[in-house]
Amino acid sequence: MAELSITRSFAATLQAVFDAWTDPEKFAVWFGTDGVDVPAETLSMDVRPGGSWNAVMKLPDDTSISWVGEYLEVDAPTHLVMTITDNPALDARGVITVDLAEVAGGTEMSMKQESPGFDQGQLDQTVIGYNAFFDVMSTLVAESE
Repeated sequence: MAELSITRSFAATLQAVFDAWTDPEKFAVWFGTDGVDVPAETLSMDVRPGGSWNAVMKLPDDTSISWVGEYLEVDAPTHLVMTITDNPALDARGVITVDLAEVAGGTEMSMKQESPGFDQGQLDQTVIGYNAFFDVMSTLVAESE
């Protein structure tokens, strides 16, 4: 199973970082970075075990990506497990696990994604994308404090 891990620290509370993952208005800001639009009307999040989420990214070239997934575990504000795919017709889903811990100066986020069928090049590009997402999240959660 292909897997990636990213650990980031944020100058924000556990709740602020958890909310960035689970509040549609906040999620739309960072998911896809500043260069991509996630219109509020395309985003829904039923944040509970068994609940689903979906979002549409509008890319600068006028194409879009439809994302869907389910919530597997929700233990606010420290733990979230959800699935993700940009190909809703397939049963295969990546599994994202987010663990948050209070540290000096804020919150440490450990995020892992298991991505069935990804090769190393796809994993490397996904890490680059997530780090850009989390740069935006860092500003978002700092401003919410």
